[in-house]
Amino acid sequence: MKYSALIVDDELLARRSIRKFLKYFPDFEVTGECGDGRSSIAAIHTQRPDLVFLDIQMPELGGFEVIHEVGKDAMPITIFVTAYDRYALQAFDAHALDYLLKPFSEDRFRESVVRAQRALDMGKQPAHSQNIAQLLEQMNRKKEFAERIPVPNKGRFLFLNVRDLDWIEAEGNYLRLHSHGASHLMRGNMNEMEKKLDPGKFMRIHRSTIVNMQRIREVQPWFRGHHLVIMNNGQELKLSRHQKDKLRTLLGKNCCS
Repeated sequence: MKYSALIVDDELLARRSIRKFLKYFPDFEVTGECGDGRSSIAAIHTQRPDLVFLDIQMPELGGFEVIHEVGKDAMPITIFVTAYDRYALQAFDAHALDYLLKPFSEDRFRESVVRAQRALDMGKQPAHSQNIAQLLEQMNRKKEFAERIPVPNKGRFLFLNVRDLDWIEAEGNYLRLHSHGASHLMRGNMNEMEKKLDPGKFMRIHRSTIVNMQRIREVQPWFRGHHLVIMNNGQELKLSRHQKDKLRTLLGKNCCS
């Protein structure tokens, strides 16, 4: 059976890669390409493709906005394409058929398309529409603190349980997450990460450091009003003077005297 595919991405190279890799799947035919979200809405309504590769981050109208405009019942099987979006990936874990992380390999692409073809062959479009509805409902809910954090791992994503984190440190435009003696590097900044974490469990002790409060063993005076936070594994982290009052509130009035 022949299936039609629509490619939606504002990056020309990404569209070319998808078209190139899809040539190895004779059951799929690319019936259209869109470089923005607005034109993709019309294409989905008129072409009614079986499969759409949908970029999440596009100017003016992103992938999720496209889904809102088209409507969940009219959405075809969808493979999300993303350079990196933390909030979206939390939703992917439960609701998306699949996603491709740019730059994606041919093997990863093949795996994703095989999943889509299997779903189409089995006629699982209604179930996919339900998943889209759940995704949209989750997007509209009041934001809750993250329970898991997706980090890149060889073209895929590894989901770390927040409760297993020891501390997080900034490295330029990246964050390094420490957990169970291992570290994981992901793109992001401390301000965004701090908003995702429960302030009753995590403390930003420095502009470049967030710690799991349950992993703190002790706090020691250092010099010039600074303190060292000693983690359970012996790691020493600098406590900013600007955060000392907040830490005293959480740990007790005798802390950091």
